[in-house]
Amino acid sequence: MKISTRGRYALRVMIDLAEHNSGEYIPLRDVAEREEISEKYLESILPALTKAGFLDGLRGKGGGYRLARPAESYTVGSVLKLVEGSFAPVACLDCTPNKCPRVGQCRTLPMWEKLYENLNRFFEGITIADLCRDTAEGGNFVI
Repeated sequence: MKISTRGRYALRVMIDLAEHNSGEYIPLRDVAEREEISEKYLESILPALTKAGFLDGLRGKGGGYRLARPAESYTVGSVLKLVEGSFAPVACLDCTPNKCPRVGQCRTLPMWEKLYENLNRFFEGITIADLCRDTAEGGNFVI
């Protein structure tokens, strides 16, 4: 599994909005400048976050984006799954139930299932608020 630029940038946007949360809408330009990400690229990511209810967006003067809920309610897993899709390390784990014709005899399936379970548990155990604290506390990130 490889997290794309899109996934990494989505997390950076969520962290930035959490760290600068005053209840007001934050202009896209401000986020782009602070995070050194092009506005154009952010314009391709933010609609997905807004449509999913992660962000509130407002157009026009005084507009921008803000978190729709407290930073503690967003997990890294929820953000990454939204923009990246599944964490499944192999295609057969994308379907429930597993429809692979070799599911009953696959010797590697238990290994892939365990990896998938660990990835989900790891990313669902970290919130945007945790990442904000990590930054504020100089990298003392513990799960």
